[in-house]
Amino acid sequence: MDSMDSDVPQYLSRAVPAPLDSRVPWYKSTFPTYAGIFLWVGFYLRLAGPTLGLANVGVCLAGLLIAGLLCFALYYYVPAMLGMQTGHPLYVVATSTFGARGGYLIPGLLMGFLQVGWVAAIAFISATFIMNGLGQSARSLFILIVVLWVYSLGWIAVLGIYYVGRAAKYLNWVPLAMVLMVVWANRSGIAHYTVPQRHNVGGFLNVLTIVIGFFATAGAAGADFGMHNRNRRDIVLGGVLGIVGGVMIAGGLPILAVAGFIGRGAGSSYDYSAAIASVGALAPVMFFLFAAASLVPTCFSSFIASNSFNTMLPRIPRSVSTFAALTVSVILASTGVANNLVGFFNIVGASFGPICGAMMADYLLAGKKWRGPQPGVNWAGYIAWLLGFITGIPDHLPGIPAAWVKADNPAVLYSFAVGFFAYLILARLGLWRPQMDGLEAREKKQLA
Repeated sequence: MDSMDSDVPQYLSRAVPAPLDSRVPWYKSTFPTYAGIFLWVGFYLRLAGPTLGLANVGVCLAGLLIAGLLCFALYYYVPAMLGMQTGHPLYVVATSTFGARGGYLIPGLLMGFLQVGWVAAIAFISATFIMNGLGQSARSLFILIVVLWVYSLGWIAVLGIYYVGRAAKYLNWVPLAMVLMVVWANRSGIAHYTVPQRHNVGGFLNVLTIVIGFFATAGAAGADFGMHNRNRRDIVLGGVLGIVGGVMIAGGLPILAVAGFIGRGAGSSYDYSAAIASVGALAPVMFFLFAAASLVPTCFSSFIASNSFNTMLPRIPRSVSTFAALTVSVILASTGVANNLVGFFNIVGASFGPICGAMMADYLLAGKKWRGPQPGVNWAGYIAWLLGFITGIPDHLPGIPAAWVKADNPAVLYSFAVGFFAYLILARLGLWRPQMDGLEAREKKQLA
């Protein structure tokens, strides 16, 4: 993009599309990446309480299937297709929706800020599992583990992400083996599980809320994965198997395990860690292995945060911005704020739901292709995002009348829908320029 106008931000002028000869098939990129995301224990650790506690196993599994399909169709497909078409990551392709200058904040810095929360959540869970494996409860030891975990893995992510990527091919499958072991150990009680307070609709909607909220940032990051795919077939197969299949396996097996754990009378807790503990002598080892499998998500979230701040704030040294962000992660994890996983998933969904909705509207208006970076700030995208975010937040914002904000389940879907339709309406009102700025042809020439 070196021929672009001088007013274009540096992060765009330096962007180089992924060459076609570097593209790889879906089973070497998108599929294992998304499967690994869902196999992280944080996804299913608290999944059963708000879902299985209200609905039977069949309803929960149906909810997982629908949630997986919605994640694929609404949150992943358009960013992934744009990444594949252009060879560019999210922070570049989103400039069509939010503008070249607007892209600094959304999704640029916003992605980095949310990764700080992800690192904190992963560190909290990992430290908790290590403490469970050790049979310890000392607060000082927990904080020490969090500090060592975040800073050491953050440093590795910045310096050696290549080796982390290679390790991911193997570590990502460790949780799958353990999930199978836990469900096998509790299989006898699955048929005997009864719902204590039946509310099938509520349980079903909670499945959608948790799964989509968990997936929202990963869906938008589909552009980063799609830029390494060869064609639409890779996008579809990698997404269907990695996302829908990943949700069904990584969500379904733990749901069955918790149902079996309670159904056989081993306990009453819906926390997946209780089902792990019921395995017996192997439980401490499994806690350590679940924590070990969290090494990769920690490194990748740290790496994404580091890239976000370094790309959008290039004048600040990478090490300074990265470790300042990780310090916030340490504080959130050490104080226990990061323990509210479902609440965090709601915030993620409210933040990125309208981003994906606005990007889909922009994609359809442009004839299912990329318009190129739009100059300045695209206010259609910003207004659509703000309306969607207000709609999707789990609690009312201070100073806003309750009647204006309705965050009933599934709020993450409402935020997407508002972002999508608001963008279409604003486009009809003249806040959207239908013409390309000449960059689309330039991108095609670079990719040829």
